[in-house]
Amino acid sequence: MEKQSLELRKSDRVEITTLVDNYTDVFLPDSEHVKRNPLITEGNITRGLLADHGFSLLLEVFEGDEHHQFLLDAGWVEVAVPFNLETLGISLRNVEAVILGHGHLDHFGGLFKLYKDGLVPTTAPLLVHPDAFLQRSVAFPDGRSARMPQLLRRPFQHLGVSIQESRGPLSIGYGLGLLTGEIERVTDFEIGFPPGRKFENGELKPDTQVLDEQAVLFNVKGKGLVVVTSCSHPGIINTLLYAQKLTGEKKIYAVIGGFHLTGPWQSLVERTVEEMKKFSPEIVVPTHCTGWKGVNRFAQEMPGQFVLNSVGTKIIL
Repeated sequence: MEKQSLELRKSDRVEITTLVDNYTDVFLPDSEHVKRNPLITEGNITRGLLADHGFSLLLEVFEGDEHHQFLLDAGWVEVAVPFNLETLGISLRNVEAVILGHGHLDHFGGLFKLYKDGLVPTTAPLLVHPDAFLQRSVAFPDGRSARMPQLLRRPFQHLGVSIQESRGPLSIGYGLGLLTGEIERVTDFEIGFPPGRKFENGELKPDTQVLDEQAVLFNVKGKGLVVVTSCSHPGIINTLLYAQKLTGEKKIYAVIGGFHLTGPWQSLVERTVEEMKKFSPEIVVPTHCTGWKGVNRFAQEMPGQFVLNSVGTKIIL
């Protein structure tokens, strides 16, 4: 697929707050670009935060007097995001749009409740690739298979939520952000999601590419691209290459999100780390489905750039 570079306005600052991730640690320290949820508030131990095998980020971009907020994904367990929002003292009432990274349950599981309970305004459209609504299943190596929960349009439509479906790139925040849409696959080692299956036009077909996965891009003045991923089923290296192609910006400043290097994908860890080094990002924050081995290898091989993520962490770029 051929895409011309799209204009992405440069911003003064980007802030990314983790509302849900697989890991929580109340003792992690702050650093130059990282602010953790305080352990003590007004002389009391702060209430803990919920981790979940899911993912949810609050994305904020600043340029002059402009300030735009977006929600990326909503975790798996319905209670996690609302609980953590209350603990962190964060409101989503000013969120302009909700972005679904892709249509797997660990990213949309908590979404409907956020709209239904008024934590996210129903005026905030849902930005999604149409394939996110497909019925999916997983085929296991031992011959078993299992259907995955399906994301449905009707419940959101019943609440009056506008669903904006796009296969291609989409500008957000008046050009301060960009959704990639479908990501090109060009590397020779990133294998996608081999166990994936989808029901399409009444037939069960391979869903190894997870075409609906999209990343979010920002461009910070004097620093370069901030690439935010959901799970990186297309491959994190493919995602970075496509971000460069879409925007015409070569400098990768920060990479944040799931890299999908856990379980059967652990064999990709070493090559992924080596390829990541070639981009020379200044900040690398592997989250969610990156897995223990992947996270540790990034910490070992890129110690100056690596940030250990945790629920409640705010990355300031």
